[in-house]
Amino acid sequence: MEEKNNEIKETENDNVKEPLVRRAIGEIIDWAEIFVVAAASVILIFTFIARLTIVNGPSMEDTLHSNDFLIVSDMFYKLEPGDIVVCHDISTGYADPIVKRVIAVGGQTVDIDFDTWTVTVDGEVIDEPYAKFTTDQIVTSNLTYPFYVEEGSIFVMGDNRNHSADSRDRAIGAIDERSVVGKAVVRILPFDRFTIFD
Repeated sequence: MEEKNNEIKETENDNVKEPLVRRAIGEIIDWAEIFVVAAASVILIFTFIARLTIVNGPSMEDTLHSNDFLIVSDMFYKLEPGDIVVCHDISTGYADPIVKRVIAVGGQTVDIDFDTWTVTVDGEVIDEPYAKFTTDQIVTSNLTYPFYVEEGSIFVMGDNRNHSADSRDRAIGAIDERSVVGKAVVRILPFDRFTIFD
């Protein structure tokens, strides 16, 4: 009789354990599916819609700082003066992408007064509240001004004008539009400087 009772208890325990094991396996599978879908979504987003770029160097200070993390996108994007863009053109001698501001696009003419740091596009002085420079440091350019930007190219400069290698240097010059990875959309890190760019 006692053996029969033990057998009944063991059967009841097995009957209780089976649904628990099935439920645990089901939860593991559910979590695995969620992880796979999330990972696939992130991969698709960063392949086709947006990219992550890390700023390297002081050329965009005080707007951006070295090691800032940017989300960059080229979806439905038309290049416009004033935009912060990421360019990757190995022919410039820079193996890594560079982050700069668009000053002029193809068909426009740029002129720079290096004494006053006045930048003129198509004869009009552009408003640059973001520009950082010191007039006591001699900065020149090996380009001839006024400089005409060929169609299909852009003229870019860093906001930190005394410390930026950009289109003012013939080695970089006007950048082919096809070298533009995209426009900076959001600064995500550091958190205390989170910024959405226009």
